[in-house]
Amino acid sequence: SIQTMNDPDLSSSPGSVTQVRECTSALMRTVKSLEIPAILVGHVNKDGAIAGPKVLEHIVDTVLYFEGDRQLPYRILRAVKNRYGSTNEIGVFDMGENGLSQVENPSLALLSGRPKHVSGTCVTCMMEGSRPILAEIQGLATTSGYGTPRRMSTGFDYNRMSLLLAVLEKRAGFYFSNLDAYVNVVGGLRLDEPAGDLAVALALVSSLKDVPIDDETIVFGEIGLAGELRAVTQTRARVAEAGRLGFKRCILPSPCLDRLTGGQNAIRLIGVKTAR
Repeated sequence: SIQTMNDPDLSSSPGSVTQVRECTSALMRTVKSLEIPAILVGHVNKDGAIAGPKVLEHIVDTVLYFEGDRQLPYRILRAVKNRYGSTNEIGVFDMGENGLSQVENPSLALLSGRPKHVSGTCVTCMMEGSRPILAEIQGLATTSGYGTPRRMSTGFDYNRMSLLLAVLEKRAGFYFSNLDAYVNVVGGLRLDEPAGDLAVALALVSSLKDVPIDDETIVFGEIGLAGELRAVTQTRARVAEAGRLGFKRCILPSPCLDRLTGGQNAIRLIGVKTAR
């Protein structure tokens, strides 16, 4: 780790601003003179930021984060700084017994083993940088065994889930106030963008009514507090990825249909205006 390296000519302790700056600068001069790449490993704090002085991030050319749940096999390599390229690209890897191996088709891998004709599951398309990835969203609504209903979310923002439950009750007439509600994003991924709202809502309603969602249907869209569906970015890329993996129907916000005019889509597009 760069935070443990030290230059004996400096009086400061390892991990200090001076030591990190000088050691990193020395390594940069060496590898650039030899025209070879070098990878520096650094600690991160509890907030996920690089520990120590920010000067380290300014000196290097690229800052990469390796993300993933240690209990699950998939890891995501994400760039937050790239001096000579884009930061909108990611790498998906599988941690196996022989180490890391690249996942050529993350969408196909994440959807493998998906249950068929079961209520409470829905497929959405999330964007990781500029890369569309299909992910399965699972929702469960069940009778509460305690006085206060439980709310639990894995891979999806808890506060966002509470907001969607409130919108479903107020705007669509689906009542979860006396039920436990659970949401899970399969594969250990995190669904951070609002485009996953519609999939989460449909998964919960599907479980509530015990009615399965068609296995060849994919959904995405942001839900507002008024129950309206709002357009999301990268619509064409999401639809293309869904069609490539064999999905026949796509439910999406009506405003997104305007962005898809003039092209041919191998998938039936169904635009909706509200969550009702």
